[in-house]
Amino acid sequence: MRWYSKIAVAGLCAGLQACVTPPAAAPAPPVASAAEAARTPVTILISIDGFRADYLQRGVTPNLSALAAAGISAAMRPSFPSKTFPNHWTIITGERPDRNGIVSNTMEDVRRPAETFTMATDDPFWWSEAKPLWVDAEQAGIRTGALFWPGSNVAWGGAVKPNGHGATTGGTRPEDWMQFNQAVTSEQRVNGLLDWMRRPTAIRPRFVAMYFDTVDSAGHDFGPDDARTTAIVGAVDAQVGKIVAGLRELGQPANFVIVADHGMAATSSARVIAIDSIANPADYRIFETGPFASLTAVSGHEAALEKALFARHNHLQCWRKDQIPARFHYGSNPRVRPYFCLAEPGWETAKTTPDKARTGGNHGYDNMAPEMLALFVASGPAIKPVGTLPSFDNVDVYPLLRDLLHLPPAKGVDGDDAPFRAALRR
Repeated sequence: MRWYSKIAVAGLCAGLQACVTPPAAAPAPPVASAAEAARTPVTILISIDGFRADYLQRGVTPNLSALAAAGISAAMRPSFPSKTFPNHWTIITGERPDRNGIVSNTMEDVRRPAETFTMATDDPFWWSEAKPLWVDAEQAGIRTGALFWPGSNVAWGGAVKPNGHGATTGGTRPEDWMQFNQAVTSEQRVNGLLDWMRRPTAIRPRFVAMYFDTVDSAGHDFGPDDARTTAIVGAVDAQVGKIVAGLRELGQPANFVIVADHGMAATSSARVIAIDSIANPADYRIFETGPFASLTAVSGHEAALEKALFARHNHLQCWRKDQIPARFHYGSNPRVRPYFCLAEPGWETAKTTPDKARTGGNHGYDNMAPEMLALFVASGPAIKPVGTLPSFDNVDVYPLLRDLLHLPPAKGVDGDDAPFRAALRR
């Protein structure tokens, strides 16, 4: 995922490599001291966008590895589609994209025919189909904070803006929140979190959700197997180490839940399927391309489009939205386009054949694909050192967070805390 202005990752890599702490210098897992007992543990949810599960095995993540050794870890399955905004909203609401309404990073809705949802949209209309965790927490008297978590800038439950215009009235945000700005460095984000933890008890957040984007940017630009991506993985791990050290210095115990929204697959312009090569552009309007393509038929051209799309294609399969395989839990939401084509991991769709050679990485593929598996680590005073867990769906993270915050189980969500029960200190 790339938001707003793009910072050139390549130019940073040499400096970032110096930030990677050697595995031999891995810090000891945080241990609660007598001083820490005076502070109530906080819960800190950290998303490292695009952190593929197996990045943890590259020897550049001593801080994350130490937290995993002191708690639990897993290769977590994202929800489909394995895109950034759908999965962040899934993690914080416990509902899959088809139910939570954020079905892609870019969307349309027939109720707003002149409007397109983008990753800068903060109109509550688009976000209202599922309630984020911070709403229940705030209503229960638990102060919350969010550093760039997707959707945390939205006044959830507020009056919607007519046709996307005007001011939002009412609604609930985290008590403390910051609007995403890619120019704010990872170190500045860490300092912001630690500043919140220095506050007096009455105004100190007890739940914080924060977000790092640089690993995803590197994966897109260089591909998941490039040394420059590995260097940035190490640099973000060093920032996690600063959080752990800073909290220890403050005597602030914390339960960490560290996740990624999806993994990353290597891509190339040599592995592109041009939609105009398999269907007549006069028959369709194409809305989104990449690992999947979403289309709408031109009125009266449905039969011609279906004949073209539903023919056998190498590395691509297409469906009507109501025929998308049930295991994806996707296709019932009105925001999903009528026709949907999914490429094999490593292949991409495009409107036309690319005219420039490129390599890099992408996500949005089958959420069961190994390349899409995402990071999960949890550690802290409420977590036993159980070790590596079997893979689970990311909808289960939300019930875990409710457990850590001592909120009652939510009704009607898609996950439960079963994967973690043996690891929780009750």
